[in-house]
Amino acid sequence: MKALATVNVNGVRAAATKGLLEWLAATDARAVCLQEVRARPDELPAAFLAALDEGGWHLRLAPSLTAKGRNGVAVLSRDEPEAVRIGLGDPTTDLDGRYLEVDLPGGLTVASLYLPKGEAGTERQDHKDAFCAAFGDHLRTAFDRCAATGRQMVVGGDWNIAPTELDLRNWRGNRRNSGFLPHEREWFAKLLEHGWRDVVRERHPGVDGPYSWWSYRGRAFDNDTGWPVTTSRSTWSNTSESSTSSVTSSGST
Repeated sequence: MKALATVNVNGVRAAATKGLLEWLAATDARAVCLQEVRARPDELPAAFLAALDEGGWHLRLAPSLTAKGRNGVAVLSRDEPEAVRIGLGDPTTDLDGRYLEVDLPGGLTVASLYLPKGEAGTERQDHKDAFCAAFGDHLRTAFDRCAATGRQMVVGGDWNIAPTELDLRNWRGNRRNSGFLPHEREWFAKLLEHGWRDVVRERHPGVDGPYSWWSYRGRAFDNDTGWPVTTSRSTWSNTSESSTSSVTSSGST
């Protein structure tokens, strides 16, 4: 199976001028999940659309219809999708540009996720927790459906949760911060208990990282003081097969 990649582009209009187009031309990925596209269809840069056309990519986009210039997820695929689903069936979040699934030929579903950020003790955390509750239900249902039908599914995206101490360089200093709260890690662990696999962790067992996000502050990149916000989780009904994941992201404030 060809690689599947996930990229937080931090605004596709900016990313198109900072190497994204060249990367798309060079990658052999079958599908690419994008997060924080931050553009509606009529705002996508012409150079980006031209690169997709030249590379034979099919674009499916779920922009934010509630916050202009925010959020937005997409899936680029070599094959034309057989079906597309936006959101979780929840009218309070489905227009926010947070989740998109595409069914590809050969029995593969690829999903792009931009899970909300939170802030402990605030309404932002309440919003994140509510989204996680609905998303957890969705993933458990999806897993059971895959197990029953033999379909394969990969969720790539910006999870905004560090599941374990290995996934966060400064975990001691973040124990009370959103993204590493005990109940968030417990939520993630329950997905694994249900049968979902952490693809990146499987390929880097027992080691710190790999990280995919670094703050611009304090030479975080130079010191490799990062977070794993962009990564892939998958379920495979045929456990003899294995996915290849590519994790790409940039620093942010």
